[in-house]
Amino acid sequence: MEKATRPASLADINAIFYIRTNVQENHLSHYQLAEMGITPEAIRQAISASPCAWIAEVDGTPVGFSMADAEDGCVFAAFVLPQFEGLGLGRRLMNEAEAFLSKTHQTIWLETAEGSRASGFYRNLGWRVVDNLSSGDVRFEKHLK
Repeated sequence: MEKATRPASLADINAIFYIRTNVQENHLSHYQLAEMGITPEAIRQAISASPCAWIAEVDGTPVGFSMADAEDGCVFAAFVLPQFEGLGLGRRLMNEAEAFLSKTHQTIWLETAEGSRASGFYRNLGWRVVDNLSSGDVRFEKHLK
């Protein structure tokens, strides 16, 4: 099994949506994503403007992705298909996003549900809760060196 991460390209947009709509935790449908403004065109614009997304592959097949917003200093997506969890791909994807954001920010942030498995994952990567949000989510921050 060959594992790799690489910058996302415009050719990866369908894979990004496939992965995002096939996760178990924090699942959203295409319709729900579109209601939030997350459309193929929005992802196309983001990837075209900046190298802000990364793909995790197993044997050449996309199985995970992460995305970051350089302006806000935010990791706003990190997802791996359920059957490929536990292989270190999420950690690799977060490393890519953090390295990208470290070029312009000393402190970066993300939000996720307090009771989620992702919450524990981020804690294990050195992220710290800085705020409990009224939605039940928590805001994490990480100070970069």
